[in-house]
Amino acid sequence: MAKPKTPAPDRDEGDTRVDVSSVLTHSMEDYIKAIYKLQQHSGRATTIAIADEMGFSAASATNMLQKLARLELVSYAPYKGAELTATGRRIALEVIRHHRLIELYLAKHMGYSWDAVDAEAEALEHVISEEFEERIDELLGRPETDPHGHPIPSKDGHIPDERMYTPLADVPDGSSARVRRVSDRDPEALRSLGAIGLYPGADLLVLRRESADVVVRVGDDERPVSAEHAVEVFVELRDGSDTPS
Repeated sequence: MAKPKTPAPDRDEGDTRVDVSSVLTHSMEDYIKAIYKLQQHSGRATTIAIADEMGFSAASATNMLQKLARLELVSYAPYKGAELTATGRRIALEVIRHHRLIELYLAKHMGYSWDAVDAEAEALEHVISEEFEERIDELLGRPETDPHGHPIPSKDGHIPDERMYTPLADVPDGSSARVRRVSDRDPEALRSLGAIGLYPGADLLVLRRESADVVVRVGDDERPVSAEHAVEVFVELRDGSDTPS
């Protein structure tokens, strides 16, 4: 079973630490990836937030965090949550790289819709080899983003800041913008946003608010975007539009 390559830490003579790559499980990788994503939003992943993200109890999350801390993949403090160590972060980015390359391959070469690729990639991200990853990357032309506009980490673990764009919900009326990424958490939201044409690269004009909806013009069409979905679309403001304060 292929796993992300984990750099072995430097060891002094007599060091008895476990080789992480020999004990890393799919569940551990999922937790590490979840912690990374939560850290991107709030700087630290609380135990409750991790449990919610993973769909397990707080007790189960605590047990896993303790295991990851023993492997020196996270820094964990009871009641405060966890932060990835440098090794944990490298593992997270390698798993995310696998995931996003697989999503793009499924969308471009196998005809999957953008709302269906996430679930398939979740299953495959843990098992592809480094050679398979390299071949997909080459076949796709060394892509920088996945079908939802999320950046694909480089092989050496570099990734652009995913927080640089503005949620559509915060864009002032009258602003022109280009969609840069869309959250892939909710397949139903992706289907709805795809029907409007709000894919990465799409240009739009924010017209007005109607009740809780953001009304936008995409091409020649005016479409309402619900408040729930407007926070899942991240845009780059254009044509001198002011960044919301």
